[in-house]
Amino acid sequence: MKLAFNRKLGFALAGLAVIVGITVVVLRGPPGAVQVSAAKAARADIHPALFGIGVVEARRNILVGPTAAGRIGRVLVEQGERVAAGQLLAEMDPVDLVERLNASRHALARARSTQTATQAQSQEAASRLDTADASAKRYASLRERGFVSPEAERAKGHEARAAEAGLRASRANIDSAGADAARLAAEAGALEKQLANVRLRAPVAGLVVARELEPGSTAVAGQAVLRLAEAESFWLRVRIDQSRSAGLVAGLPASITLRSRPGETFTGKLARVEQLSDAVTEERVAMVAFDTLPTGLTLNEMAEVNLHLPVRAKALQLPPAALVRQEGRPGVFVIDDGRARFRAVKVGVRTETGVEILDGVAEGEAVVTQRAKPLIDGDRVRISGEGP
Repeated sequence: MKLAFNRKLGFALAGLAVIVGITVVVLRGPPGAVQVSAAKAARADIHPALFGIGVVEARRNILVGPTAAGRIGRVLVEQGERVAAGQLLAEMDPVDLVERLNASRHALARARSTQTATQAQSQEAASRLDTADASAKRYASLRERGFVSPEAERAKGHEARAAEAGLRASRANIDSAGADAARLAAEAGALEKQLANVRLRAPVAGLVVARELEPGSTAVAGQAVLRLAEAESFWLRVRIDQSRSAGLVAGLPASITLRSRPGETFTGKLARVEQLSDAVTEERVAMVAFDTLPTGLTLNEMAEVNLHLPVRAKALQLPPAALVRQEGRPGVFVIDDGRARFRAVKVGVRTETGVEILDGVAEGEAVVTQRAKPLIDGDRVRISGEGP
């Protein structure tokens, strides 16, 4: 009786084991199947973008310095200070320029006084000439009628000729005095320019980037005392991976996030693509301008930049995780009747959320996106979930 009971219990346990095994096979797939996740190739609009890291630079840097050698008297601005166009930034020691300019101005005033005096003398000489000429003509008439002697007539003619010579001399003095006044005016103007040049002013509104020399230092002609960056010329030097730089052309809209303002996004535009790439880092360099300059922007500040390429409408795409490489070829594992089949594909644009498939996969086909272990063509797979 006990033996029969044990047999029945054994048959019951064996049946239960068979049921459990069948359930496992049904639920988990055939033995040896790789657990994978899958997604279907679907069409949707792709918004491609090129990502790069940028550094704030100034398009135009200006060096402010003297036009002649001299000693720096004082510097009135500090590094990082914003200045207006025409603002006094620094002064050179004028040495004796002020005294020379004053002396030149006094000499100019004296020359102009002399010029005024010669003009008065010329007017007097012209008046004497008119009188002498009239007298000479009258004596000539009287001589013809015999009322005066020839000697008297000649004397009056000599007086008229002397008055004419005096007028010419006075006019020559006027020209000489005018030339002296013009020379002294030019000298005074030159000294005024030299004196103005010792006052270093900002040619444009900008930011003081550096103080190259301090008061007491000696600067040669053309040496920079201050370095300015034009305020309205700030832009970004952006580096983009060469392998992902297709479509990089001027005019692309940009989204900019400054490291100092992680919660804000600024708009801009690709202003220029540099013709020299970096051969070491294998990056292309592009200059991106802000649509509106942010306040408080500093040079060499880092930023993250996305350049937005034209939208690819209704493009066939897959998740980036679906792409694999087999023997140097890009491809995907298509799920066909419970097995993974490798299929080479032609890839278009890539984004963080999708990859455009130009050839190799049809719309609606399921492909492997995640796998428990590396797959080989023909491996049995078990789908744990499907993507949209």
